[in-house]
Formats: sequence, structure tokens, C-alpha cells
Amino acid sequence: MKKRPTITDVAQAAGVSLMTVSRVVNDKPGVGEETRQRIRQLIEEMGYRPNEIARGLATRQTATVAIVVPDITNPFFAQIACGAEAVAFEKGYHLFLLNTAENTDREVAALDSLQQKEIDGVLLCSPRLPIDDLEATISQFAAVTLFNRELQNPLPNVAQININDVLGAQLAVQHFVASGRRRLALIAGPVTSTSGQRRIDGYRAGLRAAGLIFEPQAMEHCQPVTEGGRMATAQLLARRPKTDAILAFNDLVAVGAIQACEDSGRRVPDDIAVIGFDDIPLATIVRPHLTTLHIDLEEVGRLAMSKILEIIQQPDAPAHATHWIDPQLVIRDSA
Repeated sequence: MKKRPTITDVAQAAGVSLMTVSRVVNDKPGVGEETRQRIRQLIEEMGYRPNEIARGLATRQTATVAIVVPDITNPFFAQIACGAEAVAFEKGYHLFLLNTAENTDREVAALDSLQQKEIDGVLLCSPRLPIDDLEATISQFAAVTLFNRELQNPLPNVAQININDVLGAQLAVQHFVASGRRRLALIAGPVTSTSGQRRIDGYRAGLRAAGLIFEPQAMEHCQPVTEGGRMATAQLLARRPKTDAILAFNDLVAVGAIQACEDSGRRVPDDIAVIGFDDIPLATIVRPHLTTLHIDLEEVGRLAMSKILEIIQQPDAPAHATHWIDPQLVIRDSA
């Protein structure tokens, strides 16, 4: 095998010191322009590539950031990851993607592994850990963007981004009521989901504003996937058959709710209106097209990664204020 050229090989070919080549590689001052261009040309001709491990030991940075998600198959998190990766690539960073499968043990294991690798930052999406455990864990990282959780105590190494789930659920209820619906129901997400709890709060606030009473039997928790939505909706309709509107935890759950309505002989939206949350691409593919709360998820990912890089570059800056994102109701055929 052909030997990989080293920084020593480049220095010998250029007739300069290792330090001079290092300054050129790392774009540092102290090298004349003519010498700098000659070294760059040799680097290109020889095919030299810096050793990232050695560079990390020298700079105490690895140029790697991780994104941890609860469900890699959910397009919601895939779109966020796309936005985050685009910014990471633009800035010369590599991105690790870890999936916790809605399991807190796997979440703990993922974060422990990332601490051992001493990566530069973490984008932690919708973590399920209890807040005390979460705060203790993320305080040990150099830079973190926390998406869809709220810290009790702000940390200087943590930026927070949250969706205004309360507003989104209220907008959905307002639309149902304005359309003449009165027997509303909620297919909520996992009990451990912070977004799910905020959407319950917004749903209940919307009912109060409309003069409607919250009925516990009109709410069912489920896993945030299509089959979870289908099963939960079937159970809800069996005990509350006169339901005429369903707000779903997310678009996948909403698709499952539509399937359950069709299974029971109910037409959407004629008999039951359905509204989802997130506006993933699937929302415009299913029939009927899904009315949902829109969030620009790729922009969320770009913002989250930008916040991490800001903290890496300015580690002594004061704690970041929480960035809130308001969803917008997109009216289509299902409600």
C-alpha cells in the first residue's frame, strides 16, 4: 500500500519546519504569503490530509457534533437533522446521529458515549429523561442546543429552542369550533413527552375559551407513530362514538387516526375532522390532505446547529434566552 504522506513529508519537501506547515494547515499567521502558497501547492500535489485525531488533541476540539433523536424513522426529526447537517457541513463540522428509540436507558447510554468521545457539542431533540437527570448530564458538555425541553435553571453552555405547542393546540381547537365541531378529542403522544404535555395544556385552554368542558375520556395517549394513532383512535371512538373532531399529537398519529375513522365507517372530514401537528411531507400525500400545524423543521435544525457553534466560539457568553417558534395552522382537506 502507498504510504500516506505526513506533515513531516510536506515540511521536508518544502524545506521548512513542521511548525510552519502546521501554521499553514491551520490557517494561522506567521508565514509569508509566497511560502504559504508553496506549501499549499505541495499539500495538494502530495495528497496530504491532516490527522483529525492529532489535531483534536492539539486544539481540544474534534470538529464533530452529535444529534440525538428519540425516533430516527420519524420525518419530523429527519428534517431537523437535514437542517443541522447543512450548517455543520458549511462550517467544517462532522455530524453524528444517534437514535434512542423513545427509551430513556438508551438515551443515557448515548449521552455517556458522547461524553467519552469528547465531541464539541450536542443537539438533543425531545429528550425523555427527568429534568434533574437531564440538567446534570448536559452540564458536562461544552455546547448544547436543547430542543423541545425547558430547563429549570439556565446554563451558559445550553441554548434552548421550543415550539409554542400551547398556541398550536389552541389554534386547532379554535378552527374546530369555528367549523361547528363540539365533540372534540385529543390523541396525545407519549406520557413522557414535554411537547405532548404542552399540547394537552393548549387543548384544554382552547376548550375553556370556547366554553367547552374537558372530558378525560376524550383523550388517549399513544406512541407517536401511525399505528399508535390508529389503535388509540379506535379505542377512543369505541367509548366515545359521537366524537366529531380529533387533534393528533403529530402528523403520523393523525394519519393513523384517519385510518381508524375509515375502519369504523366514518368519513373525514364529513363525520370527523382531523388536525395533525408538524406538517411533514406526508401531510400533502395522504388523502384527504392533512390540515396541520406547520413548523419549518429544517430551519429549526439550522438554528439549533448555529446556536451550538456560537457557544463553541464564545464559551464565556452569558446564558442564552429560550427561542420560541410559533406554529401556523395550514388548512387542507381533513378539517
